Amino acid sequence: MNKKEDCIFCKIALGEIPCDKVYEDDNFIVFNDIKPIAKGHCLVVPKKHYETLLDMPSTLGTEVIDLVKKQGLRLMKEQKAEGFNLVQNVFPAAGQIVMHVHFHVIPRKEGDGLRMFEKKDDK
Repeated sequence: MNKKEDCIFCKIALGEIPCDKVYEDDNFIVFNDIKPIAKGHCLVVPKKHYETLLDMPSTLGTEVIDLVKKQGLRLMKEQKAEGFNLVQNVFPAAGQIVMHVHFHVIPRKEGDGLRMFEKKDDK
């Protein structure tokens, strides 16, 4: 496995740091976010270290999309959610905190009060 020594997600993927694991295969691990913004909020993380989506090989594209879909459907069933957000931040200016590509899957219900992207007033 390609690992960056100081990367928390690399350490989680290797089992060096515990997590609330939801799913794992040869290329990805899925675990619950430690600071969820909704119950069930999880992260889909490649096991190999890629800093951003731009670094991740396109050959993993179909696999990650299939996994995100599977997790979204799982969360809709388990959390009785009516939908989900898929969030992927690229670079700190866009909100990326951990510099290891990851996808947030966040279950949503109508009127849940979460305000992820708000339309700004045109004032």
